[in-house]
Amino acid sequence: MNKKYISYINELKTKKIAIIGLGVSNLPLIKILINEKCDVTLFDNKELSDMEESTSKYIKDNNIKTSLGTNYLENLVGFDVIFRSPSMLPTNKYLVEESKRGAIITTEIEQVIKLSPSKIIGITGSKGKTTTTTILYNILVGMGYSTYLGGNIGTPLFSKLDEMTKDNIVVLELSSFQLMNMEVSPNISVITNISPDHLDVHGSYEEYIDAKKYIFKNQSKSDILVLNLDDNIVSTFGEEAKGSVRYFKNKSLDKSILKDNYVLENGYITYNDEQIIDTSKLLLRGNHNYLNICASLNAIKDYINVSNEGLAEIVSNIKGVPHRLEFVREINGVKWYNDSASTTPDKSYAGLNAFDEPIILIAGGYDKNISYDEMAKPILEKC
Repeated sequence: MNKKYISYINELKTKKIAIIGLGVSNLPLIKILINEKCDVTLFDNKELSDMEESTSKYIKDNNIKTSLGTNYLENLVGFDVIFRSPSMLPTNKYLVEESKRGAIITTEIEQVIKLSPSKIIGITGSKGKTTTTTILYNILVGMGYSTYLGGNIGTPLFSKLDEMTKDNIVVLELSSFQLMNMEVSPNISVITNISPDHLDVHGSYEEYIDAKKYIFKNQSKSDILVLNLDDNIVSTFGEEAKGSVRYFKNKSLDKSILKDNYVLENGYITYNDEQIIDTSKLLLRGNHNYLNICASLNAIKDYINVSNEGLAEIVSNIKGVPHRLEFVREINGVKWYNDSASTTPDKSYAGLNAFDEPIILIAGGYDKNISYDEMAKPILEKC
């Protein structure tokens, strides 16, 4: 029994609650709160007629109070607790006004981190966070740990809080939208890299970077931060860390900072100059993915309970994440890969550089106000 979770639910029963957005995480949250007889109002820019039939039926059957449509946030007045969707930034003028009045602005995933009795591992970054989260989760499962996967991927975990114990491990992929203004940080935090992204939503690149920092801003001295030493921005965050810092890098340097850390060197993932994993034997492709493995191993090295050989076997069986350099099939000697999750130029750059073979590139998408210069060289050289 999770006493913190039960206490929080009982507290919410005395509050006036707003939930903004019917996303993947908020719908299970609504169902829990309605089941607990909480005073809930749902805010969404969709009308009932535009929602999935099962969702609109649930809202009608339970007589849930709503504010829907184009001007749905105009009724966001007088609430005690507001659960925002990840895409609704806390800088929204209606949220700012309610916060000034004393409302608590939070998210489903923030409460998971606050209320879980389990060790929390969080991963963020402009690229590679989904793959790193998946790798880390699969390594833990391969070693026999009872592990929950959530955040941007996996299962909405608020509904799992009452079954979690101190013996579990929770692995979360966290976006800048989820992290922004968060009052709590994971026990172990990983930042894969930072480059311009979501500038069509964030007010500035500085705001985006600052949002990422929330993954470690509220850590304690006993917590761990894992950083990419190859990234000019991320590598500086160690100066702001409250807990211990671990680094991963593309190749080893004669620096004590890399002692007792997993790094990528000469086609191998090494630890204190010992070759642990031969990257040529992995299903995953590309140096960026090998660095994702290094990041994962540095985050959980205190939990590794298998031999180096056993660890290499677990990692060698990990497949790529769907839509991320995902091998589709081979036809007439041509291998087809789905890399449609590479939604920024630097992500596409990493994918292109994972191949030595000649490439035919099929690309498209919409503009995020990011320079395409980085993609030009590998396109000219490889495509």
